[in-house]
Amino acid sequence: MEEYNDGRISCDANALRIRMYYLPFGTKVIKYHSIRGVRRFDMTPLRGQWRIWGTGNLKYWANLDPKRPSKNVGLLLDVGKFVHPFITPDDAGAVESIIRERAKLGPDEGTTMKSPFV
Repeated sequence: MEEYNDGRISCDANALRIRMYYLPFGTKVIKYHSIRGVRRFDMTPLRGQWRIWGTGNLKYWANLDPKRPSKNVGLLLDVGKFVHPFITPDDAGAVESIIRERAKLGPDEGTTMKSPFV
């Protein structure tokens, strides 16, 4: 049973699914136990908001999201690898809460960081 699904990002009991992550638009499945951290950030036009898909910085990867330019908040996931998934769910707060609960990360510190260059 899914707890969250906006068509691109979905959360169920076992994993987070990021649709349109890989070419040709494959889904990245991340088990909650492999998520080491999640950080919320405010996007700007030069820092992620206009990045529809991919990256300008090899440390981050954004799934295809044509609605990203109309969004202001994103999430950066630490999955213990060099590349960190950069996601912009329609309801970032709900997805962040689900990830924190399922990955046992504890509550948000209440700080929103500056967006990375993506």
